[in-house]
Amino acid sequence: MIYELRNYTMRPGGRDTLIELFEREFIEGQEAAGIGVVGQFRDLDNPNMYPWIRKFPDMEARRAALTAFYGGPIWKANRDAANATMIDSDNVLLLRPVPVPAAGASPEAAPHHDPFSGTVRPPVGATVLPESLYVAMIYHVEDGFAEFFARKAVPVLSEAGVPPVACFETEAAENTFPALPVRTGEQVFVWFARFDRPSDERDVALPGLESRLTSPPQRLRLAPTARSALR
Repeated sequence: MIYELRNYTMRPGGRDTLIELFEREFIEGQEAAGIGVVGQFRDLDNPNMYPWIRKFPDMEARRAALTAFYGGPIWKANRDAANATMIDSDNVLLLRPVPVPAAGASPEAAPHHDPFSGTVRPPVGATVLPESLYVAMIYHVEDGFAEFFARKAVPVLSEAGVPPVACFETEAAENTFPALPVRTGEQVFVWFARFDRPSDERDVALPGLESRLTSPPQRLRLAPTARSALR
């Protein structure tokens, strides 16, 4: 499974305009082309950032699906309106899922599955926002970090009541759809936590983490939009 974590820089006031257009036109249109639309969010710390996630079975399926959608009538009819809301859409991490073991188990004991497999969402026109909060932690790392995280970090997070709901690492395959750039030349590890409401959020100190990172971590506080499948 291949994931994209896309984080668009918006023109002032453009985020809500794009979200309304996206949730009316682009969810079902992408899924009809073979793209799994996983979640859309408002970054609670930056009103001009629009993070969202999509997925594909593999890199060849990604190429075919993106070719179909961006060459199709829905994108052509709405691209000018969408592009007018954005300053930059190239901040894209290409990722693959990493199994998340239960606390105290070895990484090999973790089930290999799609961590965000649900696609149930409210219908077009929905406006009620979920109360939940997702937090994405983005680490720049070197080889072997996933095993360290599984053995040392997951037990601490689980004990603190913040178990990872999904983990990912850089997918190093060549971009099969170069018309849409992705970030290259960096190795990242991304994990997600979910809280029932923003007031439940807490940060957990992880022993030994700092020495394993090649740059300061990035924390994204993500409030799901009305039609996000992640809720």
